[in-house]
Formats: sequence, structure tokens, C-alpha cells
Amino acid sequence: MGKLEYRLLKPDDTFVSIYHYQSIELEQILARRECEFFVKEGVTYKQTSSAVEDDIHIIYVKEHEHGPKEQAEDDNREITLEVRELNSLRGHPILFVSSFHTHLDVLSYIGTVYTYYNGWEWERDSAEIDEDRSVYSLYVTKTGVTYEGGKA
Repeated sequence: MGKLEYRLLKPDDTFVSIYHYQSIELEQILARRECEFFVKEGVTYKQTSSAVEDDIHIIYVKEHEHGPKEQAEDDNREITLEVRELNSLRGHPILFVSSFHTHLDVLSYIGTVYTYYNGWEWERDSAEIDEDRSVYSLYVTKTGVTYEGGKA
């Protein structure tokens, strides 16, 4: 188990510690570090960098946007990943939802450049960990390349 801390960039270019995780799996730390965005208490933070300081993993963030805090839909013990189309005009529609047993499984998915769904190739734009809803989200855009079961 490791330690993780989120540090917020303040207007005076200093950082303040905002969230601490004293006992967290390394796999979850790595999956979180792969996410460009972090949502907690209705605030979306954008990752600016990361570091390891002594025995603490640090993710540096800045505030990106504020919104209402959303609740998790259920108390599922599995780890949920939503794959969403990057399209703000349509509210980033969900293409599909997958469940995983470990954060390493999620990392192996959100860390890839391309995803295939419904006969199309989709390119990764960004990922987020939304603690309010207890889900990871992967944002993708359609490349225009068709995909048929192992053949692009």
C-alpha cells in the first residue's frame, strides 16, 4: 500500500495539499495518475504533473470547473469505466460501460490510444477519475476507421 496526495496550484504559484490517501494500492495510484482529470465534491481538477516525494505519490492539479456534486448510482464492488464520446454539445454521451476487478485492469484500458466499439475505431482524448460517482471515464473521438473483429 502506498500514500497519495493531491496538491492544488494556488493563484500565487504555490501548492496546498487538498486530499490525502494514507493507504492506497499502487495500481490505483498509477490509474489515477493516468487520468488528466479528477472530480471530487463537484470540483473538476486538471492534472498538471505528478511526482514521488519520499514515500508519497503526488498529483499536482489546478481547478478546471465547478458543478453540482453528483452521487454514485449504485454500490457496486467492481470498478466501473464509462467510455464516452468527447462531444460537449451532446453532453459527452456514454458509448459503453465496462466493469473491472482491479485498477490495473482499468489502467490497461485507459492507457491505450485506441478503443474499438460498434465497428469503429475511437482515439483517446483524456480520462478522469470521478470520486463523486465512483467511476472512471475515458473520453474518445471517432477516427473514421472501421473495425471488424481484429481488422482495422
